Amino acid sequence: MTAALPRPTQDPWRLSVAPMMDWTDRHCRYFHRLLSRHTRLYTEMVTTGALLHGDVPRHLDFNEEEHPVALQLGGSEPHDLAACARLAQQWGYDEVNLNCGCPSERVQRGAFGACLMSEPLLVADCVKAMRDAVDIPVTVKHRIGIDKVESYDFVRDFVGTVAQAGCEVFVVHARNAWLKGLSPKENREVPPLRYELVHRLKREFPRLTIAINGGLGDDDAIAAQLQHLDGAMIGREAYHNPWVMATWDARFFGDERAIPDREAVEEEMVRYCEREAARGVPWPHVARHMLGLRNGLPGARRWRQVWSDHRLKGEPASAVYRQARSYSQASSVNTPR
Repeated sequence: MTAALPRPTQDPWRLSVAPMMDWTDRHCRYFHRLLSRHTRLYTEMVTTGALLHGDVPRHLDFNEEEHPVALQLGGSEPHDLAACARLAQQWGYDEVNLNCGCPSERVQRGAFGACLMSEPLLVADCVKAMRDAVDIPVTVKHRIGIDKVESYDFVRDFVGTVAQAGCEVFVVHARNAWLKGLSPKENREVPPLRYELVHRLKREFPRLTIAINGGLGDDDAIAAQLQHLDGAMIGREAYHNPWVMATWDARFFGDERAIPDREAVEEEMVRYCEREAARGVPWPHVARHMLGLRNGLPGARRWRQVWSDHRLKGEPASAVYRQARSYSQASSVNTPR
């Protein structure tokens, strides 16, 4: 008989969904929370400039149901990051995370993201400023290297320097970030995965919390990483095939409550769409995040087509739901057994 897995309160970073631009907004996080009660959720990256000079509620508002939820910040000025960390704490976030992994040219022009890995002392100053400003955890998400620098010493020295400033949690994307020559999409696929470097970090820094990100697509792959590390962060798979999250609470957090019901999740999202519509949010902005809910089921393609049909955007979400369900139910009945 295997030992019970630790309870979620003991392992805050055991499992999480990665921050993803244009994807992990508050509507996506509400949807993901219906699938897993314990998985840690992250916002899209928000720049310090957007918070200090923009619409703060638009960037920071979230649903109470999303907890535990973390705000990811993009920036490189310690004073500005400290001010934004204070906003995160005031808004009720459970964590503030510094992005040291994004390789996009736009982010590089702002002198933050993955290029910060070449300036570990600056990152340490940023972390210290944020830690001095707030009581919630300050964490860092980064790569294992930048460009053609593939030495373990590079990432080891980065983590060691930033840890001296008080950072205790590192989420490591196990690929290099190529700052020139690759698109952000290619940077998620072309540089090779090197999980062994992340495992080595944990062996060298046993008191730090080290979570891994990159290429994890199913429960067995996650479980294999948790044999070596404190946590795993899943990105595109959780977004494109969200039903994978339905088993996570039982398998990875020891929560034996019944897994969610797919139809009940869809019905709750319809209610949420209509609540948001009453606040002026068009329901397609919400529903786009659940288009992978029926992946692999009979009628899934037609179901997605209905929810994606721009001709229906003037209809209430409940009416679109009924039409989409009629197709999926018909396909299920007509599928040979």
